[in-house]
Amino acid sequence: MTRIIGGFAGSLTLEVPRSGTRPTSDMVREAIFSALVARDLVAGARVLDLYAGSGALGLEAASRGAGSVTLVDSSGAAANACRKNAAHILKAAPAGKSGAKRVSIDVSSSPVLAYVAGARQFWDVVFLDPPYELGAGEVAAALTALAPRLDPAAVVVLERSSRDTAPVIPDGLELDRRKDYGDTALYWLSVADALAE
Repeated sequence: MTRIIGGFAGSLTLEVPRSGTRPTSDMVREAIFSALVARDLVAGARVLDLYAGSGALGLEAASRGAGSVTLVDSSGAAANACRKNAAHILKAAPAGKSGAKRVSIDVSSSPVLAYVAGARQFWDVVFLDPPYELGAGEVAAALTALAPRLDPAAVVVLERSSRDTAPVIPDGLELDRRKDYGDTALYWLSVADALAE
């Protein structure tokens, strides 16, 4: 069972597609958000969740105060699950003084590379949780396309198998740290100084 851990939608259960996804465990999500919240990177953030699956990472950010969240997954089943889960989150979301919801959530069923390449907005927090079998070249291509669409203070969290070799970090991004949680390795990336200037 996948659920929202914290924030206004805490304990809300999420629908997970029957196949083709590998939800991030509660322990790993809690570690991710403890680090992000400690650095004050979630409140009001523009969040992008690539290879979203159920949308658990992006929707956790929404529950914890992100300003906008975009969930991207080319699988029709995953995109449908994301839409249903987003509707549940939005229903639970508090409204501002004007009555409008304080968070917006969009879902795209586009391929990740096509979505990022065509994007015109910038993001503060990006989650990449591609299938472990996705090749290193495709992961590097996604990171390369993403780099110019990041705010200078943005954080990218890449999830891979801890048994895989380290990902290729393209120009424009730099590795801050790697942290392993059993079979899962998290790579924390930031915008390289040259690109941020």
